[in-house]
Amino acid sequence: MSTKEGRGSTASTARAQADVSSTTTRGAVLLATEPRRIEIYNADCLQFLSLLETGSVDVVTTDPAYSGMNNLLKLGHGRIVGEYKDRGSATGKWFVEFEDSAENYRKLLIELRRVLNPATGHLYMMFDSYSLLTLGVLVREYFDVKNLITWDKVSIGMGHYFRRRQEFILFATRHNSRKLRNHSIPDVWRYRRVFGGRYPTQKPVEVFDTMLFASAFPGAVVCDPFVGSGSSAIAALRNDCVFVGNDISPVATELTCQRIRDYLTSGVDMLQPASAAVPGEPKFTKDSRES
Repeated sequence: MSTKEGRGSTASTARAQADVSSTTTRGAVLLATEPRRIEIYNADCLQFLSLLETGSVDVVTTDPAYSGMNNLLKLGHGRIVGEYKDRGSATGKWFVEFEDSAENYRKLLIELRRVLNPATGHLYMMFDSYSLLTLGVLVREYFDVKNLITWDKVSIGMGHYFRRRQEFILFATRHNSRKLRNHSIPDVWRYRRVFGGRYPTQKPVEVFDTMLFASAFPGAVVCDPFVGSGSSAIAALRNDCVFVGNDISPVATELTCQRIRDYLTSGVDMLQPASAAVPGEPKFTKDSRES
């Protein structure tokens, strides 16, 4: 699919022969489905990206777990991601975050630029309000930023002063690469947040569906270096895309693999069985495109 082993190598062919195969080797493929369809890795994000061929990815859809908001604001005493006293331990809900220094972020952006196809590459990167102000400006150094999209979660969340109801998505391209497949999509997306999910900060699949509705095509290679609970992987499946994803957390990758296997078997999303769409709002999914 997109690793430096080569598209027709013996190793990658053997991995894909079974409908669903898995290993538990850190930094190696944990799951491969169908020939060259989906691969999930467990590694540091930069280590993972270094395995991908230059220009092999068509769309990046990702939601990095930034450390800035949690480290500095400590909203709700860690109610969402776990108690702060548990950080770095194997207990509790806490998961490993991406240390969002400018140096680390530039390394990430350099690798994302390298793996994105210069002719077709689209980038969707999610930010909270804090990381948007501290890191969003750096994206312009490596990509052409086209839009700032607001995800309206419909219901309010936490906040020190005004309660937060939105997150943000930067949409960018490699130079002035290909246009969107659909020009009817607004820059405010209204999808309900996921309540009581099995994974902290789980995002609704519809957010990633909308990204792929606009930017993907059948067989497009979609990449997520911070796959979390696998919402981006389910969206890639629903949009007939190839998917390569990664997370540094074994808990996240095990949950993602389980979610994918279950979806392929049953056709039902075990982590989000109900739609996050808001009644009366337009839908931007593969089904709506074909209707």
